[in-house]
Amino acid sequence: MNYHREGAGACAVVLIHGIGHHWQAWRPVIDLLAPDHDVIACDSPGFGRSPPLATGTEPTIWAYAQAFEDFFEQLGLTRPHVAGNSMGGAIALELARRGSAASATALSPAGFWTEAELRYCQASLAVLARLPGPIRPAVRALSRTRAGRAALFAQTFGWPSRMPASEAVATLEDAWAAPAFAPALAAFSAYRFSEPQQLRAVPLTIAWGVRDRLLLYGRQAPRARAMLPWARHLTLGAGHVPFFDDPPAVAEVIRASCAAGALRAARVSVSAAG
Repeated sequence: MNYHREGAGACAVVLIHGIGHHWQAWRPVIDLLAPDHDVIACDSPGFGRSPPLATGTEPTIWAYAQAFEDFFEQLGLTRPHVAGNSMGGAIALELARRGSAASATALSPAGFWTEAELRYCQASLAVLARLPGPIRPAVRALSRTRAGRAALFAQTFGWPSRMPASEAVATLEDAWAAPAFAPALAAFSAYRFSEPQQLRAVPLTIAWGVRDRLLLYGRQAPRARAMLPWARHLTLGAGHVPFFDDPPAVAEVIRASCAAGALRAARVSVSAAG
């Protein structure tokens, strides 16, 4: 798994992007976390510079959770803190379920959808995944302009103009090149978040952007709150992908989640010693 590691500190944080994205999407947040955290931003298998999952492995949320567990073992990480966006948020929650994370932060996580909302998400993202090659140069050129970014990314970013043109172009190119995009999108059909009581032992933070037009804030955030009432639920003034919309707010959400996880671990340790 391709990854970028930066920063210092006892708290290791693994960042997991959404479908069609890459680790560089987290760049503004990494800059704020790195001074006091060991930050590991990953390209999920089949995206960015990471090869796909093993041949024959369907790219489901559960398969990605297993891949990240294997990745933790390879790096010698014992229950790191995890934060994910969209598909990455669902992966983070599944890692918490498996006991592989000290804390989990899910930013607009997938899986709290109805059947109709799932189809809407898949149809919306399929437009990008299936964009014909001949028109891609024109779309790439459009993304270099503020007006173009506003048009192309309004569904996923609350404030598309805050994303640098270079990142917009790289996002499109990596999405088009990702071998896992179409199969992972199709595999969404099998996933619904369930059995919330299995996550009670892990500090959870669920944060949703009020300008999320892909996994609709007004419908899916309340479901997450109802299913996980003991979790910390926050609202961001951002879109579905919040990293460029409001980096300080995202960094603070993750920082607080890590602190909660560390505090819980310390209490468990003291209790065990006693």
